[in-house]
Amino acid sequence: MSRKISARLKAGVALLAIVSQLAAGPAAAFCGFYVAKADAKLFNRSSKVVLARDGNQTAITMASDYEGDPKEFALVIPVPTFIERRQIGVVDTRTIDHIDAYTAPRLVEYHDGDPCRPIFEARRSTAVSLMPAPLSAVAALRKGVTIEASYDVAEYDVLILSAQESNGLAEWLTENGYRIPDGAAAVLGSYIRQNMRFFVAKVNLARMKLMGNGYLRPLQVRYETAKFMLPLRLGTVNAKGPQDLIVYALTRNGRVEAANYRTVKLPSGIDVPLFVKAEFGKFYKAMFDRAVERESMHAVFVEYAWDMGWCDPCASEPLSNKELVELGARWIGDDSNTPFRGGAPAFVTRLHVRYDARTFPEDIAFLETHDRENFQGRYVLRHPWNGDASCAAGEAYRAALPARFAREASNLVNLTGWERHQVEAQMANTGQALKPR
Repeated sequence: MSRKISARLKAGVALLAIVSQLAAGPAAAFCGFYVAKADAKLFNRSSKVVLARDGNQTAITMASDYEGDPKEFALVIPVPTFIERRQIGVVDTRTIDHIDAYTAPRLVEYHDGDPCRPIFEARRSTAVSLMPAPLSAVAALRKGVTIEASYDVAEYDVLILSAQESNGLAEWLTENGYRIPDGAAAVLGSYIRQNMRFFVAKVNLARMKLMGNGYLRPLQVRYETAKFMLPLRLGTVNAKGPQDLIVYALTRNGRVEAANYRTVKLPSGIDVPLFVKAEFGKFYKAMFDRAVERESMHAVFVEYAWDMGWCDPCASEPLSNKELVELGARWIGDDSNTPFRGGAPAFVTRLHVRYDARTFPEDIAFLETHDRENFQGRYVLRHPWNGDASCAAGEAYRAALPARFAREASNLVNLTGWERHQVEAQMANTGQALKPR
């Protein structure tokens, strides 16, 4: 096995990892055509977390892109209760990729009909907003650290620790080969004062070789707690600059939002110039950067909120019941491979946050609402009619196109901050010339 692997798990999430192109494929949709998506691969230093919440039952699945020697990989996660072996598992990476694709912001396109033969369509309204082996238990106790349990979980060795004080825990981790960055002890101490335990995972190279895996699978931990939160602060300790976190929240009742930070829906349902189709990844990153800047990097952004049973347009098929149960939505009670189509409720919220220690000094606390209004990050291309239009309505249609193109240019400039003259030049190159001003 190569010593350097591509692993799909990292603690940049907010958890503590102690180590050191845009996919586009056309798919038919009910209204228009989905032509590209902005998935998590667009963002460097990003982490993905699936949170399934039902009452006080929580399942957290952690996945990310980690490049490096697997023997250097480790994960430390604060957890609110003692964790038994049956509460820990691994998840198929493809399931994480599926929920990412299903909820990704998307680009759709429409083609104008013949203005001389209008067809009236009923369309859904879309909201628009421009804006080494571990020490023995005896040795651990000398540092105020208790090894409460030790588990073999697939390719991972997992310990459940409790600690009396942060310096002792930091020393124990360091002596056991976990590289603790400066400042970690103070953050660890805040979790100790909350009587939280620590879920510690390392890769077991021998078992990994026997299993024949070339990557690390996402880890899932399930527990019961009144706290619906994500321990974000540990991920800021050894971070080199701001990080992106994408949360996919699965609930029974409705949309999930942050309880202690401002929750903002991203701009959506907006017409943009045709050249954006070839630059959708660049466009979406610029748009998200500008949204973050407008909120001074203090907001949690909603990119998608939808009933899991259907989508319009679909960037991917809805997840099957089996996949939803795998991700922690066990209330469904059906592990079949058929897509979820009604029955027990399942609602998914995709949240995107860019954070650092200054702008997100607290862990994110979440709130499940009863709001089931559908929302998606959706950006629209409208191709003008290029056929014959020799009628009064056709002449009026042609005359109105430059003004429409100008609005699309203004939308793009407002969303991204790109220079107006550059936008207009690219529009002219794709047949959307504006009238001289």
